[in-house]
Amino acid sequence: MNQNIRSPRPRSALIASQPINPPARLLMGPGPINADPRVLRAMSAQLVGQYDPSMTAYMNETMSLYREVFHTENEQTLLIDGTSRAGIEAALVSMIEPGDRVLVPVFGRFGHLLREIAERCGAEVHVIEAEWGTVFTPEQIERAIIETRPKILAVVHGDTSTTVAQPLDELGALCRAHDVIFYTDVTASLGGNTVETDAWGLDAVTAGLQKCLGGPSGSAPATFSARAVELIDSRKSIEAGIRSAGDPVLSSFGSATPIRSNYFDLSMIFDYWGPKRLNHHTEATTMLYGARECARLLVDEGIENAVERHRMHGGAMLEGLRGLGLSIFGDSRYKMNNVTAVYIPDSVSGDGVRGELLDDFGIEIGTSFGPLHGKVWRIGTMGYNARKDTVLTTLAALEQVLRRAGAHVTPGGGVGTAYDFYADQATEAELAASVAL
Repeated sequence: MNQNIRSPRPRSALIASQPINPPARLLMGPGPINADPRVLRAMSAQLVGQYDPSMTAYMNETMSLYREVFHTENEQTLLIDGTSRAGIEAALVSMIEPGDRVLVPVFGRFGHLLREIAERCGAEVHVIEAEWGTVFTPEQIERAIIETRPKILAVVHGDTSTTVAQPLDELGALCRAHDVIFYTDVTASLGGNTVETDAWGLDAVTAGLQKCLGGPSGSAPATFSARAVELIDSRKSIEAGIRSAGDPVLSSFGSATPIRSNYFDLSMIFDYWGPKRLNHHTEATTMLYGARECARLLVDEGIENAVERHRMHGGAMLEGLRGLGLSIFGDSRYKMNNVTAVYIPDSVSGDGVRGELLDDFGIEIGTSFGPLHGKVWRIGTMGYNARKDTVLTTLAALEQVLRRAGAHVTPGGGVGTAYDFYADQATEAELAASVAL
């Protein structure tokens, strides 16, 4: 037998030898979206050591930029290394002790997520529920606070599963009146909808990059009020090996229990981002570059301008979908700027239309979860994709796919109505400018 004959390379080796070359896609679903090219460029920068002066300067700059994005003066405004869910878990595991009461108003899929995480933290979770597509009144939430007497109120701001946003502006005052810590998840809303951390009295706020902030998933911006920091620091326990003389050490049997996660222990993460530079973990440098660039671009554009951009292009998409003859899901008074849900026409396959959009036009839209699965499509206009060309392209492609599927749509109705909407917005802007003069 010829011992010099080589066996063929396994298929896995052949695949692994090829570079990553993802297909061209226009991501017009509820997130993630196409990252801004400037964010991707920032993420290609070379690594530096975690305590290099340039790195710690970038960390400080990132904190400052996100204070502007969150509209806050909170000192503890930073990044949690991980996806937006990592931010949620860090906030809740660092604030909840086993047995604490937590109130979660659920009006969509991600309220159920807050409940799930709080229960895993050992909380006694109380839930109130609203029909998907609707939100709660402040009176309903205050009544539940009085009945359950929670330590923490945990609320999703904008829930992309239903495309509506829970008004938060009155809830902070209610929480302070009843001595409740107010946590909110703004992953789907920050950067494209108004979020006023300090003015609304939000105590703990977490987000993600992959929606209105225009970046990739993998970093969770977060901010914490002095009230939240006091609560978190009451559970501070510095791990052995990085502990200095006088550092706090808690046992599981004292009046306060240590935070149950080491990685998500915000009391140590605060010291890592602060002047102490506690050696807690190695910062995800590339994600920090990307998160910093997301915030820099938003601040450069102006937060209010970014919100208005999302309102305008989201409005054009909404009106264009109506122009096609599609019915909108949810209470329009509370609709998020950046995502719209439409009922799937009875005559078509929802997944079939989504598949043809992806295969023939390279456009991705989403379905939904739970009671809405298979009943609605969710179409996003957010972050880098909140633009006129993406709106018109998506509406034009959707019309053609729907017509091929046999749906009755208004020919040219989507693009035409969106054009009319943009024209009306331009007229209104000109009138407002003339009045201002």
